[in-house]
Amino acid sequence: MRALDHCVLPVRELADARTHLEALGFTLAADARHPFGTENACVFFEDGTYLEPLAIAQREDCEATAQKGNQFTLRDQTFRFRNGDEGFSAIAMATDDADSDHKAFVAAGISAGRKLRFSRKFKKPDGVSETARFKLAFAHDPRSPDSFAFCVERVAMPTTDISALTKHRNGVTGIVEVIGSEQNPTDFQYSLQEIFQNRETHAHSFGMSIEASNCGLDVLTPEGLKVRFGHERKSLERGIWYEGIVFGCRDVDSVKAMMDEAGVQSRTINRMLVTDRMGGSGAFFAFMEQEL
Repeated sequence: MRALDHCVLPVRELADARTHLEALGFTLAADARHPFGTENACVFFEDGTYLEPLAIAQREDCEATAQKGNQFTLRDQTFRFRNGDEGFSAIAMATDDADSDHKAFVAAGISAGRKLRFSRKFKKPDGVSETARFKLAFAHDPRSPDSFAFCVERVAMPTTDISALTKHRNGVTGIVEVIGSEQNPTDFQYSLQEIFQNRETHAHSFGMSIEASNCGLDVLTPEGLKVRFGHERKSLERGIWYEGIVFGCRDVDSVKAMMDEAGVQSRTINRMLVTDRMGGSGAFFAFMEQEL
């Protein structure tokens, strides 16, 4: 089965996202720009996963590349048009062979379009620049217009030590679970099985679960979302909505103290500390204590 690589969180401004996430005790990387008009400021974790707050750096470039078939900018533009500039639009899965993944998505009828190859410069702490190259294969269930997925292959990466960026004041070590919602989650089990490369799904009273090799995805009914996390579903329309992220951390009490200091509303539900949705994050966050 595939591993979760990262979660894509559209935001209006990177500066606002940085302010919000740093107040919650997260360490953010420097702003970085894609060659097709978007920019990010990532939050990296010890378990190899990360968050990608994603903003528009140059709207003309985003629109021009989307018109030419760049699925990353096209899907981002579509999400923002339908839902505004803040949300949780996509999950990315790690892969060593995006070409094969693309062929599998085409065969399964869930390909979102052609692959994307791109490169960009990374400046190392010593000032030396290196080039990173990526290849992406996209998946999209047409019944679910407000979410998509892609597999990301790191064709070449700079030899940069980012271990300092994986240390967070809030003690978060990684992503335990991604939370989605849908009125009838099992309607989407076959497309999710293909994306996760896992044929086993588990239906339960609150919805449906599927495992990646490093975390889980729970797609909950609106009632299940309310019971488990105290949140209402964001839309009455059909289709999977990515709603929130559950993080593993060392000490929930310290996270609670940071939230109180930052004025972030939170509550304890099912032994997890759960935030309200706030600008700059695009999703609710939940924190659960883990033995390390």
